Amino acid sequence: MYDGPVLDNHLHLDPVNGRGVDAAEEFARAGGTHLNVLNKPSWHLVGDVDDEDGFGESFELTIDATEEADERLSGRAWPVLGVHPALISRLLDRGYDPDEAAELMQAGIDVAAEYVASGPALAIKSGRPHYEVDDAVWDASNTVMRHAFARAAEVGCAVQLHTEGGEDFEDVAEWAEAEGLPRERVVKHYSGGYVEGVVPSVISHKDELERACGGEWPFFMETDFIDDPDRPGAVLGPKTVPKRTRWLAEAGYEEALRRAHVETPARVYGIDTIATLSR
Repeated sequence: MYDGPVLDNHLHLDPVNGRGVDAAEEFARAGGTHLNVLNKPSWHLVGDVDDEDGFGESFELTIDATEEADERLSGRAWPVLGVHPALISRLLDRGYDPDEAAELMQAGIDVAAEYVASGPALAIKSGRPHYEVDDAVWDASNTVMRHAFARAAEVGCAVQLHTEGGEDFEDVAEWAEAEGLPRERVVKHYSGGYVEGVVPSVISHKDELERACGGEWPFFMETDFIDDPDRPGAVLGPKTVPKRTRWLAEAGYEEALRRAHVETPARVYGIDTIATLSR
């Protein structure tokens, strides 16, 4: 039976409006050991942002929440910081044009990269809208995403992507490589069990996890828990990854679980989830 580390690769902690560290404690009680904590969209934490200071304020809140969570775990919690791609639509509604919005979002990516370079953050978050937008907004969003790849290459980290659904992200992988970032350091958040080109972070539904476990490619498990008191348990609750890990272990997927919780974190982020247990 698998008894190694258990990583949720994409979970939110909201210290302003949500449960914050209590959700991390629930994860730990269920058997979870490691967390990658993504900042919520800036407007959920600090309101509308118009400069680097606003992004920095939202990132600091996430870093503080992650440090609190880290103290509750037998393993580690790391912040993953960046700019939610839906910000571009919010900025357009406020009077920005697509190029102006992209410029501000790239400034937010720069701030996130500084937090990686200086130590607190593990990786950068970026992407493009998962909903229909016009060509100008799509192009501007892709410019922001490519900027994230370039900055990640400079500071030596991975990028988690929030994008549209689908399985073919070969073009995105090629863009990352063109910016100097290896494709194995690009992660598709809220993924199905397989994607082409980048590393899937599989939303922890049983059928998609079984698909990922049945292959030989690297993958993560995630809940995308959003820590919203109006939507408790959305997208999936904090206990889900530990519970699904036990279920997969009972089904005989021990090697795949080691891939998800040990080998892929080491390959993508350069972290050792075994050495960081029981500090």
